[in-house]
Amino acid sequence: MARKIVITSGKGGVGKTTVGVNLGNELARMGARVVLIDVDFGLNNVDVVMGVESRVIYDLNDVVIGRCRLKQALVQSEKNKNLYVLPSGSGDGTNISGQNIKLVIENLSQAFDYVFIDSPAGIDLGFHRAVACANEALVVTTPNLTSLRDANKVISILKSYRLSQVNLVINRARGDLMLNDKMMMPDDVKSILKTDLIGVLPEEDDVFLSCGYGLSKRTDSYRAYKILAENIHKGTKKTFDVTSKYVGFFGSIRRSLKRNI
Repeated sequence: MARKIVITSGKGGVGKTTVGVNLGNELARMGARVVLIDVDFGLNNVDVVMGVESRVIYDLNDVVIGRCRLKQALVQSEKNKNLYVLPSGSGDGTNISGQNIKLVIENLSQAFDYVFIDSPAGIDLGFHRAVACANEALVVTTPNLTSLRDANKVISILKSYRLSQVNLVINRARGDLMLNDKMMMPDDVKSILKTDLIGVLPEEDDVFLSCGYGLSKRTDSYRAYKILAENIHKGTKKTFDVTSKYVGFFGSIRRSLKRNI
């Protein structure tokens, strides 16, 4: 049976979907069979981030109304044979109940090791519909006060669900700003949200340029996602240090260059 993990956030724009796709890709590289199901109706873009939008024929809505079989709606990544997506389709999803989605996920869990549920941001009906189908949750936030305030609300609500794990992922972290006291350090974020920190992901242009192609092994982001995937898959507790390249003499030069960009 698959681990069913909802990926959520308090506010939009924190990179929740990108985190889900890159994490899924890394777990698939490790040999796990991974499927991402998009339940963010209206703002659905998991297929776009994966770079498979042109190959979508059927979607979750088609599965629910019986227009196609579940297997027909799955789209396999061109770069990783172990990674699939189930797009949500058009519309607002009001015709799809939580029970509909739960049944689809239960069927998927028979064939996969991980089912990642891409939830709408916020705490509306779509959020509750997604969380009710999961056993675990990853809360994605950026290290700034507005994002943390919204993430805190989400974490408070998640406590009312009987999830086996609720973990925190900090995205778009900048080590240069942290060392210059312009951005909160990971330990400060963890302390504020009182939630286990399972991943710290740096802000890099390569993440945006990698759509559908996977991250280059030369990037910090690739190493950070690899650590995050190992934490989830193997139960380790490491996090990527986004400040290490900005420490010391050469690090101070890098920080100075960053300030001038």
